[in-house]
Amino acid sequence: MPEKLTAAIIGCGKLGQHYAETYSALPNVELVALAEFNDARRAVVARRFGVPGFKDAPEMFENIIPDVVATVLPGKYIYSAVMSAVQAGVRGISSDKPLGANLSEADEMVDACAANGIVFAGGNLQRAMYEIQEAASWVSNGDFGEIIGASVNGFAGEISGGGCQAISVLRLFTNAEVTEVTAWGHPEEALKGDSDSGLAIDGRFRLSSGIECSVFSESAVRGVDVWSEDSLVRWGWDPPISVFRGFDKHGSRIQLSPAFSSYEWGEYHYLGASIRSFLEVVRSGRGQLAVSGHDLRQALEVAIASKYSALWGSVPLRLPLPDRSLQLIPSRARWLGQDPNGSGQPIDEAHIRWDGYMPEKRHVAGK
Repeated sequence: MPEKLTAAIIGCGKLGQHYAETYSALPNVELVALAEFNDARRAVVARRFGVPGFKDAPEMFENIIPDVVATVLPGKYIYSAVMSAVQAGVRGISSDKPLGANLSEADEMVDACAANGIVFAGGNLQRAMYEIQEAASWVSNGDFGEIIGASVNGFAGEISGGGCQAISVLRLFTNAEVTEVTAWGHPEEALKGDSDSGLAIDGRFRLSSGIECSVFSESAVRGVDVWSEDSLVRWGWDPPISVFRGFDKHGSRIQLSPAFSSYEWGEYHYLGASIRSFLEVVRSGRGQLAVSGHDLRQALEVAIASKYSALWGSVPLRLPLPDRSLQLIPSRARWLGQDPNGSGQPIDEAHIRWDGYMPEKRHVAGK
């Protein structure tokens, strides 16, 4: 039998509760603690999952050191929680997007985990989705021929939050790093602001593979396209994957109906896939994370480079950026933990399963 691991959640808002639900449902892992600063929510969620609740990460680690922890916090508080977990000596840490706002802190988290032999994983990113991982394996295996082009579509609104999804899928599909960013941004007030709220970016990403990826703030489709001479693979958020091969007599691409594999625990969608990958690497010390802390750091860096390239007159910026003090604060909701409308979760919602992160059945492979 696979080794049974213990897990704890740091941050029990809506998404943190979804993590707790997922960890509680998966086999060979036991949820043993949670940390939540809101007294009322902590009491409710701890009772709901039958585990002790603590005020914050340091208090939790004084009493319990689990094998793995998920830091499901607003961006402002991720760094301190991750470094507390490193100091506690856990075996694995996962975090969510974006990985804070500051490149130097992102570097420190990635480096500290590596130096201490701690698995550092990403969390609730579509990159982990089984269909995306499978499509990426087809691309990597050359099933569609040599990839010669790519585009990011709809890179606007929150380029370090939601945009983190697109950058992470782009890197996976192309098996390449972004090495240079040239960008234009609008509107001017968003470009000159501290956060990425309302910021729209157009431009070009140059990749380590030699591909030049066009970036569009507005597009008829949203997500990421990669293509070869006769094929196109598209991650478009909804549905997650479309595959085209060949052309009809009118010159239009012919859409295929690829046979994606059926997977266990599809109910928990890409978060379940991300957590399962994380737990397997912690157990075995082998394999590849569906989403890593490195992936989160790279996505943050591309977003920051996009903002500053545009702000500085569309100057090409080479990556890695030499100035690691550069930062991009995400939207208020992502930075401080409120809903987009500025309110927090009502406590009575914390008593029950919230289906906001649950996919519709038609989005689940094999269902």
